[in-house]
Amino acid sequence: MMTIALLSAIGFAGGCVSVTAPDKPIVINLNIKITQEVVYRLDGKAKALIESNAGIF
Repeated sequence: MMTIALLSAIGFAGGCVSVTAPDKPIVINLNIKITQEVVYRLDGKAKALIESNAGIF
């Protein structure tokens, strides 16, 4: 019985946690640079085929 009273007293005497929203909005700056380099090589027959049928590409 004494332990229950002691635990209750400790629980009520403990601190209180409060969570509030900030006054100003949170700003996250992301400086991202994305570069892509595409390198392609065609053999002679494929290049000639593409040039002769340029309308389908």
